[in-house]
Amino acid sequence: AFAIDWLSMSYMLIYIPLLFPVAWLLDKRGLRLIALAGSALNAMGAWVKLGSLKPHLFPVTVMGQVICALAQVFILGMPSRIASVWFGSHEVSTACSIAVFGNQLGIAAGFLVPPVLIPNVEDVEKLAYHISIMFFMTAGVASALFILVIIVFKEKPLHPPSRAQASIQSRPTAEYSYMQSILRLLRNANFLLLMVTYGLNVGCFYALSTLLSRMVIHHYPGEEVNAGRIGLTIILSGMVGALISGIWLDKTKTYKQTTLVVYIMSLVGMIVYTFTLSLGHLWVVFVTAGSLGFFMTGYLPLGFEFAAELTYPESEGTSSGLLNVSAQIFGIAFTIGQGQIMDRFGTKAGNLLLCSFLFLGTVMTAFIKADLRRQQANL
Repeated sequence: AFAIDWLSMSYMLIYIPLLFPVAWLLDKRGLRLIALAGSALNAMGAWVKLGSLKPHLFPVTVMGQVICALAQVFILGMPSRIASVWFGSHEVSTACSIAVFGNQLGIAAGFLVPPVLIPNVEDVEKLAYHISIMFFMTAGVASALFILVIIVFKEKPLHPPSRAQASIQSRPTAEYSYMQSILRLLRNANFLLLMVTYGLNVGCFYALSTLLSRMVIHHYPGEEVNAGRIGLTIILSGMVGALISGIWLDKTKTYKQTTLVVYIMSLVGMIVYTFTLSLGHLWVVFVTAGSLGFFMTGYLPLGFEFAAELTYPESEGTSSGLLNVSAQIFGIAFTIGQGQIMDRFGTKAGNLLLCSFLFLGTVMTAFIKADLRRQQANL
């Protein structure tokens, strides 16, 4: 089980050291190169996995997964950057939330498709056949996306969509230093608070997603397909949450208040999920997990956009990248910690660990000052 958990955690681990070189590339070479590299690596990793359909070839599966994890480093920092480069001040948060929505759509497919395509059979040859169908489908989709990026993806529009973006684009390149930008971000107290609170919230979400099947099957044996559906419910409700929070931000510009409310609701949702998981009613798990996903995934674009406001005129790719690094570090720690606690003390104790950290994050969020620099630049 621990080796299987690492197929998910490898994404988190690889992101941490590679964020800085990739964010530097995004600053120096722009969006198109990053999109090409990310989609190419994703397709390559998917094809490598096709060579791993024997039990003794598990290391090849891991290698394919690591290549896909490299792709994610390029892709995860793009939503807030694409939103800022291509969209005006009244639509930038909605654009960011739609990009996050796309990311979640892929995760939703990951929860839905494998349990349907791969039945729980003992015959290893049959199992290999079903897994190969899934791997071929994944490789086909990833390759099609790579071709689409080559044909369709443009660097930036002819004219800057906002005053804030025009100001950044008119800055002489010689004046900009990537290292100085990082140092300025790390000296920004409000951003540092947001970085920790974002890491706590999203790290909890990563741990919950990774260990979800194990939790559900522990309380409801033989319900593998429903475990996948519960994961799908979390993601689908989260996609709705992400869209609503993006549209709400564009309408109201209440970054701090919205972030705090969504954080409190994530904590409430986690507490309810913790104490209803073992009641013996699967429909209750669907409802509580769905409401938890609505707020936890709804928080993703909020964090990116609040960071872009607090850190303007620094690169959105760097600020959202640092948020993601924080999330990956906490995600690995929480996944390992919760997994060990679940093995020794049960699922309730593991979930209570996440509740305590979400409470800490809520308190810290209350101390972030709403210093909306990008809004001031647009005014």
